[in-house]
Amino acid sequence: MGKLPVLMIVFNRPETTEKVFEAVREYAPEKLYVSADGPREGKPDAEGCAAVRAIFDRVDWPCEVKTRFRDRNLGCRKAPPDGISWFFEQEEEGVILEDDCLPSQDFFRFCAEMLQRYRNDERIMHVGGANFLDADSTEKTDYYYSNFPQIWGWATWRRAWEYYDNEMIDFPEYLRSGKIAYRLPGEPYQQWRMLQQMNATYKHYQYFNTWDWQWTYTVFKCEGLAVVPGVNMISNIGYSGTHEVNSEVCAMPHQSLPEKLVHPAAIEADAIADNRIFHSFYRGSWKDHIRFLLHCLTGKDWM
Repeated sequence: MGKLPVLMIVFNRPETTEKVFEAVREYAPEKLYVSADGPREGKPDAEGCAAVRAIFDRVDWPCEVKTRFRDRNLGCRKAPPDGISWFFEQEEEGVILEDDCLPSQDFFRFCAEMLQRYRNDERIMHVGGANFLDADSTEKTDYYYSNFPQIWGWATWRRAWEYYDNEMIDFPEYLRSGKIAYRLPGEPYQQWRMLQQMNATYKHYQYFNTWDWQWTYTVFKCEGLAVVPGVNMISNIGYSGTHEVNSEVCAMPHQSLPEKLVHPAAIEADAIADNRIFHSFYRGSWKDHIRFLLHCLTGKDWM
């Protein structure tokens, strides 16, 4: 089996990009794609952007390097999915790493095995490299399935990404369908909260500077699942940058993946692990809980 193609999504942070590049260099993919957003107007980005792009002049292994270096800034909402779409115009499957997601070498092996195993299984849309729950699967397996795709180092196929739409134009139809009740059965607050966030992303397209909620929506509407490893293989080394996140989660160390993987018996979401993921990352604020109670009492959506 050949090495997987790798896409690196970068911007203006040479320090973190350098570390991720070194991990990719150790893996030595035969194809490396680099998608770099351009400097922002009125911001001192030019030097950092130039330093980041220069890193890829140092590829010193047999590798075809393709670059997409933008002159203008697209921002966090448009630049990453633009790069991913460019990647899958040329590849059927591959690994996606942002400039602050530091992978272990086991991560690449895990992605290769999962991409091959589920290549033709359209139920599986996402292969993640991070485990925020420290091996919290309810089964004695080396990975589990989740409703919630995590993008700190991941892989997917063209056949899954082709459903992605940054503007979520079919969200109103999904909202009316009530399908989320089947995806998160017995969890009315989870259903409402996920729809609330998706609805906000859809309605306020021009103001939400993000692209990952659209990917979560894509997986939901397609009734897909994400593969989550039983050990953590991604450290986020850029949490002091654009987005505030839990530093303890970011600093989680890499763990070793067994040589021979034990596979789950059935392809279905692990409800216990997903409940913990939801309450750790998606549950919202006390204001959201009040809005949900008002929704239950009045029948209004309160989104």
